[in-house]
Amino acid sequence: MKRLLLATALIAAPVLAHAAETPKIDPARLSAHIKVLSSDDFEGRGPATAGETKSVDYIVGQMKAIGLEPAGDLLQKDGRKDGPRAWTQDVPLAKFDIKGPVAAQFTVGGKAVPLAQGEQIAIRAAMTNVDSVSIKDAPIVFVGYGVKAPERNWDDFKGMDLKGKVLVLLINDPDFETGSGDFGGKAMTYYGRWTYKFEEAARQGAAGVLIVHETAPASYGWATVKNSNTNTMFDIVRKEPAKSHPALESWIQRDVAVDLFKAAGLDFDALKKQAQSRDFKPVELKGATFSAEYAVDHKVIISKNVAGRIKGSAHPDETVIYSAHWDHLGVGQPDARGDKIYNGAIDNADGIAAILELARAFKSQPAPQRSILFLAVTAEERGLLGSEYYAANPLFPLSKTVGDLNIDALSAAGPAKDITTSGDGKVDLQDLLVAKAKAHGRYFTPDPSPQAGHFYRSDHFPFAKRGVPAISVGSGEDLVQGGKEAGQKAEEDYTANRYHQPADEWRADWDLTGQAQDIGLFYEIGADLANSKTWPEWQAGSEFKALRDQTKGDRK
Repeated sequence: MKRLLLATALIAAPVLAHAAETPKIDPARLSAHIKVLSSDDFEGRGPATAGETKSVDYIVGQMKAIGLEPAGDLLQKDGRKDGPRAWTQDVPLAKFDIKGPVAAQFTVGGKAVPLAQGEQIAIRAAMTNVDSVSIKDAPIVFVGYGVKAPERNWDDFKGMDLKGKVLVLLINDPDFETGSGDFGGKAMTYYGRWTYKFEEAARQGAAGVLIVHETAPASYGWATVKNSNTNTMFDIVRKEPAKSHPALESWIQRDVAVDLFKAAGLDFDALKKQAQSRDFKPVELKGATFSAEYAVDHKVIISKNVAGRIKGSAHPDETVIYSAHWDHLGVGQPDARGDKIYNGAIDNADGIAAILELARAFKSQPAPQRSILFLAVTAEERGLLGSEYYAANPLFPLSKTVGDLNIDALSAAGPAKDITTSGDGKVDLQDLLVAKAKAHGRYFTPDPSPQAGHFYRSDHFPFAKRGVPAISVGSGEDLVQGGKEAGQKAEEDYTANRYHQPADEWRADWDLTGQAQDIGLFYEIGADLANSKTWPEWQAGSEFKALRDQTKGDRK
C-alpha cells in the first residue's frame, strides 16, 4: 500500500498539471550525439586514452552549451578547496596491461596442453601490482560455483587449503540450472557474478581462477569474454590488492574444461550437477597442473567523471542524479573484419546522449526545487569504477541524494509497449516508473533475464549498496512493430553480434523514437522528485534498506 501511495502522490504532484507541456526528447539530437561519441575518431572511448580526452571535452562542451553549471571537484582558492567547481571529478585508477606474449598450459599425465590467449583461455592482466606472473605446475581444484554464503549455510570450499592452487569454477549461482533452491532460483545474486568469484578466490589464498564460460549462465558469448578480458584492465587504487585479486584471473571455454576433466578421469557434467548441492566438496584434478607466464605493466592514472548541475531553487542541498557511463572498451583485438575499435554506440554512447538531452529538457523549464546532477562516469566497463569512486567520494552528500536514475544501453529497435529495469531492486523508484508507464498507456515488464545479474552490472549499483535509492532503466521488448518476437530477436542479435564487439556502431537507419519515449518517462520521474519533498525508499526485504535508514535524520 505504501508503494502505491507514493506513486500516486507523485503522479498527482502539481508539476504534472502541465503534462502537455512536458518537453519532448528529440530522437535526431540523440542520434547526433551517439554518432559523434561512437565514431572511430573517439577510438572506443577507453579511459586514459586520447578517446577519453575527446569524450570528456565533448560532454563538457555540450553541458556548457546547454547551460548547466560545473559540479565537479572544488577548485583551490587562496590555497583552500572552497572555490568554484570544475566540470570534472578526478578518479585515480590503477591501470594494468599484459606486456608481450602469454604462455599458458595444462599438464595432464605428463603431457602439455597449450592454451591460446583469446581462444581457449582469456587471461586478464594481473591487478596485484606485480611486474610479472609466473605459475609453475600449480595443482588444479574444481570448487563448484566457488561460493561461501554463511547466511545460506553454503560453503563450496569445505575448509580445503587452497593456497597456491588454481581453482576451476562455474559462473552464476548454484540455482541457475534447476531454477529453484537456496539462491532464489533463476535470478542471479551477487554470488553468481564473476567479480565475486575472483574476490572469494583471493580470500581463499588461491594462486589463480579459471571460470568456465557457458553462454546461458554467463548471459553472453565467448566473444564478449575475450574482448572484455584480454585488453587493458583498471581497478580502484588499493593498498593491498592481493586481498581482492588472485594473481591469475581468467576464463576458459567449456569444451576446454570438459577435455581437461576427461583427461583427469572426471566427468564435467556429473561434477557440475553435484555442485548444485550444498553437500558438494572440492575435487582435485589428480595428475593435472596449470602453468602460466606473462609480464605486466602497471601504473596509476587519473580518469574523469564529468558533472554538470542545475541548482535547486528551494532545496539546493537535495540532489536528484541522472547517471550514465561515457567509457567503452577502446581499441582491442580485431574482429573477423579486422576492426579493432570498440565503438560502444548502444553501450553507452546512447546513455550519454540521454543525460545530455535530459539536461536540455530541464533547462527549458523553470528551475526545479531540488538540484539535479547530470553525471557521466568513467570505467563502468572495468567494474563500475567511476560510479564506485563517486559513491565513495560524493560531490554532494549521499544522505541527501534523492535517488540515482541510471541509463545504460537503450534499444534502437523502435518504440515498445513496455519498459523494464536492470534487475528488481525492491525500491520505490521502480514503482514510479511503473506508474509513469501506465499513465502513457504502456506497461512494466520485470527484468526478462534476472539470471544475468543485471542489477549488479550497472552504475546504479554503487549507489544502491550505500543505501541511495537507485535504478537503471531498460527498454522494453514488446515492440509496437512486431511485438515480443521482434523485440527478443533484436535483443538476441545485439547480444550475440554487437555487445562488447567492434560492430556496436552507429547506424543511420536506427529508430530512436523508442529511446526518446523511454527517456521521457525518466524525465517525468526526475521532474516529480525534483519538485517535491518526497524521499523514495528501499522497501521491506531489500538488503539496502537498513543502510538508508541510518541516515534518515539528515532528510527532513
